[in-house]
Amino acid sequence: MAAPKVVFSPVSPEYFENPYEVYARMRDEAPLYYDEEEDFYALTRHEDVAAAFKDHESFSSARGCDLGMVRSGEVPQKSIIFMDPPDHRHMRSLLNKAFTPRAIQSQRETVVELIEHYLSKADPDNFDVVQDFSGPFPVEVITRMAGVPEEFRQQVRHWIDKSLHRKPGQIDLDDDNMQANIDSGMYYYGLVVERRQNPQDDMISRLIAAEIPDEHGNLRKLDDIEITGFTTLLGGAGAETVTKLVGSAMVVFAQHPDQWQKLLDDRSKIPAAVEELLRYVGPVQYNVRYSVKDVEVPSGVIPAHKPVFLMGASANRDPRAFTDGETFDIDRDRSEAQNLGLGYGIHSCLGAALARMESAIALEYLLDFMPRYEVDFAGLQRVNMQNVAGYHHVPVKVLK
Repeated sequence: MAAPKVVFSPVSPEYFENPYEVYARMRDEAPLYYDEEEDFYALTRHEDVAAAFKDHESFSSARGCDLGMVRSGEVPQKSIIFMDPPDHRHMRSLLNKAFTPRAIQSQRETVVELIEHYLSKADPDNFDVVQDFSGPFPVEVITRMAGVPEEFRQQVRHWIDKSLHRKPGQIDLDDDNMQANIDSGMYYYGLVVERRQNPQDDMISRLIAAEIPDEHGNLRKLDDIEITGFTTLLGGAGAETVTKLVGSAMVVFAQHPDQWQKLLDDRSKIPAAVEELLRYVGPVQYNVRYSVKDVEVPSGVIPAHKPVFLMGASANRDPRAFTDGETFDIDRDRSEAQNLGLGYGIHSCLGAALARMESAIALEYLLDFMPRYEVDFAGLQRVNMQNVAGYHHVPVKVLK
């Protein structure tokens, strides 16, 4: 009897629980996956996903980045992740200025200070890696850079969580998601208006002062909606990813104690460990694009005008690209294939260097705080989120 056909549903409980089993079957059985019911395509092999990420002319971002948005056909809010060139290029070169290597290094002291602060309050016998540590600190870093006053920084995190949450079976936004988006949008909009009157040394004030070329090549200022859209995105992208990566890291290292031992023995391997974590349990599972024409990828042809899932997290474990792709190994040869954990092509993660730095410093401090630890696996709680995977709770006990 033939095995049942592989089914990929981005909002099924089974997928939220363990996406990697579905990915392995899709890569083997349906590398050019088509869902007749929901009318979308999905790419899971590394060569296909990497090719599609690079081909922004065929695979457009302008209709949004999740299935609900792309299908609705409505033009999303002005935000860099929903732009194609040339708009994307102008906006990106402006925003790159906020994320130069020097700008990132200037955040190092802040990151260390926040990590030390949260770990100093932690209880070694009853420590939740996410709630007590990797949840609160990254959002503080990015919102401080943006210019959010201290008393609102944690609120931003709760808005993001609420905005990205998906109930099993839910593709389109529900009232709770919409409300969180409205609340955070209104908050940031108010902050932008306030900064116009009273500029500070922060990113919002710099965006207000900046100029980019319009379609005729004349310089123009950004409007309040554009700045609001970017700061909202920044809060989410800049906090969620590190929160999830560090939480997942401690689960993976508990499952692979030999790899944790390698770090205890040699701290210089921390950057390599961060890269392997991004490959093996990178939080961003996929990005959705829209095929503007019939387009050929190595596994076949995708017809025009379809939503296409680019499954970066699947590509990152593809054994066709990475030797023993399903094995976690911080010493692996990283030159074998492109790590897609922070995206690839023109939309690759703007804050990649900041995310890497935060994750590396977090690991360094966790090696000191909990050189030996055990995870309460029964108490693990995964998130059910739009395209982001990770844990909401990672309870651990530090062993003496």
